Amino acid sequence: MSELSCSPLQEKVENELRRYFQILNGQQPANLHDLVIGQVEEALFRVVMEHCAGNQSRAATCLGINRGTLRKKLLQYNIG
Repeated sequence: MSELSCSPLQEKVENELRRYFQILNGQQPANLHDLVIGQVEEALFRVVMEHCAGNQSRAATCLGINRGTLRKKLLQYNIG
């Protein structure tokens, strides 16, 4: 994806990752994929559950996943 067609969300993520590397000040990160995916995924589930007023069926449909997977993720991130 070229920079011109970059979505606002992708742009924010890229900027935060650049900032993260600056904070590391040359140190090598560990488990960066897990860190980023976990942070984004948790925020995604929290906001979607809020948007769907706690309705798991609606949230699962909105996310494009089944309710079982949604429940597993809600437990993983302690989202009630």
